[in-house]
Amino acid sequence: MANIIIQVSKYLIIILMAAYTFSCFSIFTRSYEDEENKVLIRQDVLLFMIQITAFIAMYFATQDLRMMFIYGALAVIVMAVILLYNLIYPNVSRLVVNNMCMLITAGMIMITRLSTQSKSPYGIAIRQLVFVVVGIVFGLIVPVLIRKMTFLENWTYIYAAVGGAALLIVALFAATLGGAKLSFNIGPVSLQPSEFVKILFVFFVAASLNKSTEFKNVVVTIAAAHVLILVLSTDLGAALIYFIVYLVMLYVATRQPLYAIAGVAAGCGAAVIGYHLFSHIKVRVAAWQDPFAAYSEGGDQIAQSLFAIGSGGWFGTGLFRGQPDTIPVAETDLIFSAMTEEMGLIFTLCLILVCVSCYVMFLNIAMELRNFFYKLV
Repeated sequence: MANIIIQVSKYLIIILMAAYTFSCFSIFTRSYEDEENKVLIRQDVLLFMIQITAFIAMYFATQDLRMMFIYGALAVIVMAVILLYNLIYPNVSRLVVNNMCMLITAGMIMITRLSTQSKSPYGIAIRQLVFVVVGIVFGLIVPVLIRKMTFLENWTYIYAAVGGAALLIVALFAATLGGAKLSFNIGPVSLQPSEFVKILFVFFVAASLNKSTEFKNVVVTIAAAHVLILVLSTDLGAALIYFIVYLVMLYVATRQPLYAIAGVAAGCGAAVIGYHLFSHIKVRVAAWQDPFAAYSEGGDQIAQSLFAIGSGGWFGTGLFRGQPDTIPVAETDLIFSAMTEEMGLIFTLCLILVCVSCYVMFLNIAMELRNFFYKLV
């Protein structure tokens, strides 16, 4: 009986997800507010149907009532998010809010499934729920603060100082893990400052370019110091992200393709130098080129994730009918592969398209802003 429910649920989830994804893009073709509202309400219904279908399947697979308690908490949180954003911010982009809830839902489904086989069952899922609530609270407060704090575009060097100091502390005092200095442990919580500094970095670059886009300001910039500190920490993945963010914001602010071309050329040169300087980068490149040949020298994670994607195929094996726990650090590094194995490639491709629809909406919102600082942000 349980196997039938799980197999039926996987097809139902894919159909619901495909319908939700289609609505993400169909909303851009709607000319009237009433038509948009109908699509958005339909999205909410599809979202809650995906939640209950997935958790019922997982309950039948485990026969564990705690699964339904997590479902109840998630449903209440998502309902509260939708209601509170619409209540506090009547002009909010409801598509972005719905997509945020969809990404939270997809993540929670897979985290809950993976947490049943952890050392403390459901511990990871409960912790994730707590962080979801914390994130939502911040998300509800921040727009109010930004509206009140009209001086944020003047804090250029405060953003740089706080962000640079946080990254420098990691470079000097954090333990090396996997060849890079990334995070601190404070009790049971692991904090990775570079993730928070990303936001400060974006505000710093926006404030800096809002003041001046002259050649001197573009070339002699503290943004380079952020990247350099990350390189010293051997956190080259984060360094690359910061560098690309700066290039994109610089191009948007100046519309000078020469800056973008020079930046890409410099980035490529730095990548080659990084490859020869850091041994763990050589391991990662080898694993990227042929993870199966480098299986015992760092390619096992990628290889296992590819096995998972291949065994899942288009429609997935069904929740609790795959082996995503064989992927090293699946719940953080490669949750996409874990999802693909059990929920199917169609489902995860739809998730990528949901992210794309968010990006399109962000561009629409940015184009409507008159304040250049916030347009860059």
